[in-house]
Amino acid sequence: MSQGVLYVVAAPSGAGKTSLVKALLQKDPAIRLSVSYTTRAPRPGETKGVDYHFVDVETFKAMAARGEFLESAEVYGNYYGTSQAWISGEIATGRDILLEIDWQGAAQVRKHFPEAVTLFILPPSIEALRERLSNRGQDSGEIIEKRMAAARDDISHAAEFEYIIVNDDFDQALLDFLAVVRASRLVASRQVRKLTPLFERFSRG
Repeated sequence: MSQGVLYVVAAPSGAGKTSLVKALLQKDPAIRLSVSYTTRAPRPGETKGVDYHFVDVETFKAMAARGEFLESAEVYGNYYGTSQAWISGEIATGRDILLEIDWQGAAQVRKHFPEAVTLFILPPSIEALRERLSNRGQDSGEIIEKRMAAARDDISHAAEFEYIIVNDDFDQALLDFLAVVRASRLVASRQVRKLTPLFERFSRG
């Protein structure tokens, strides 16, 4: 059985990553979203085991000490982590998995899965990003400024990713996202593994 594809998607807060990922999963149900562990409290409308695995700090740190996370990070005082065993198991059985993480997590993932397809979602401008963060109405002015500073740092690492998609027009950005997903499945090294029986028949004439 050929291995599945691991997609790693990162973006600064407010770039529209979550909306693009949701739209992609609707268009391509073959991709499964990885559910991360976090110590932050659930937000309104979030469901345990669907949006995140919500755990306390003690539990999270114990899991980290046992080496259970493929990647982990502290973001705005909360911890986030991805189960290594779950990702490895899903990929080994041929399932395509998508990870929503930051650039630091992406760097950690690449060490374990060098064939992972990495994408960075970029806002069209710093002004548009500030406007999006303000329009969400979730954060104070002080938090928005912290997110803007973090966004500049995130964006400085965009070139470390294999693909960069500018989310100016949402529909076009989604088409670009779908194009990357479809093209990645046709890479020769993956196709040779997946189509081994077909190649064997050709070789026999």
